[in-house]
Amino acid sequence: MSKIGIFFGGKDNGSTAKVARKIQELLGDEASIHNVASAAKTDVEKYDFLVLGTAAWGIGEMHSDWERFIDTMVEADLAEKKIGLFGLGDQKIYPESFVDGMGTIFCRLPHKENVIGYTSTRGYHFYYSTAEKDGKFVGLAIDDDTQKEFTDERVKNWVKQIREEAGI
Repeated sequence: MSKIGIFFGGKDNGSTAKVARKIQELLGDEASIHNVASAAKTDVEKYDFLVLGTAAWGIGEMHSDWERFIDTMVEADLAEKKIGLFGLGDQKIYPESFVDGMGTIFCRLPHKENVIGYTSTRGYHFYYSTAEKDGKFVGLAIDDDTQKEFTDERVKNWVKQIREEAGI
């Protein structure tokens, strides 16, 4: 059984799914990927480490599939699970709500102390984000619209970071 469950919201061929697959590739055989549109509470419960990802939907909300799944997920026993978050957004068009979907997932988690993989806000240009806490993002922020050239390096560095922080 895989130790790591990657859960994303969005189309299977969309940008969030592509980032989820990059993360899965770097984590290797230990990781399995799930679209939250078809995931269940039992899927969440079988992993020790969760990676949760969403695009910013509309003007910054988490993806609508997450809206339907988040309550199911937080009913699972998350107390002992490490959790990494990633979010996609467009800081140029939505600088007032950049990666807010990731911030919303963070806010809904019952055990925020289990979240690892905070990243620097340096190199991003936005006004406000609910995903920013104490000067850092609560996870990996990706702007595949205006900073696509940084995506692969950011994903690679973040996966290395969460491996170290989770001890995997």
